[in-house]
Amino acid sequence: MRPARFALYSLLPLFAACQVWKPAPVDTHAQTRVQGELTRQGNDLMFRPCQEQRHFLLVDGPNGSVARESRDLFADGAAKLFVDVRGGYSGGQSSNTDGKLEVDTLYRIQGEGRGCEDPNFKHTIVQAIGNEPAWNVMINAQGLLLQRPGKPALVVPYVVESVPGGSSSYSSEANGEKLELWVAPSRCVNSMTGAVTQMSAELRLDNQVMRGCAYPGGAYAE
Repeated sequence: MRPARFALYSLLPLFAACQVWKPAPVDTHAQTRVQGELTRQGNDLMFRPCQEQRHFLLVDGPNGSVARESRDLFADGAAKLFVDVRGGYSGGQSSNTDGKLEVDTLYRIQGEGRGCEDPNFKHTIVQAIGNEPAWNVMINAQGLLLQRPGKPALVVPYVVESVPGGSSSYSSEANGEKLELWVAPSRCVNSMTGAVTQMSAELRLDNQVMRGCAYPGGAYAE
């Protein structure tokens, strides 16, 4: 019987360890990039993620960029805005919300245009838009698409080059045309829609230089 008793006693520390072990807590403040609808509720900003019914109290970042940039767009009569931000979710104190979204970075905020309904966002690396003359560039892993009113769409392969400071160049010399798109981290306001992004854009096509705004798509690697 002694060997059996010894074996039983030797297992007690193992059982004790199993009883006190707990899984690692989930970090509810983990940063994530998320898009959705922004509305006002009294003095608060409420955020609803795309294709969801949950609502979160939006807590602005240290620089107050969401509140500041949304003020003019709401003043223009918009009832809701589209926002693309990076932040962390946390539990809320109010029974009227599903928690809080604490914003760290604002990528884009707009009152017009495709937001949650954009079918290309997930695969887009960079989207750039300019006015007077109007132009639109979409870049994904397959190539660069340039669209201009009254002209055929141009689809070309490209070479990307990044430089210190966060600027990037997407260039091509295919189809006999020299094209280069530069994007740089800089607050930019669309002159037609009032949309605000955190990238400026410069499109160089042959000898013409056109300027506009840009934003990172869902496939953009930060």
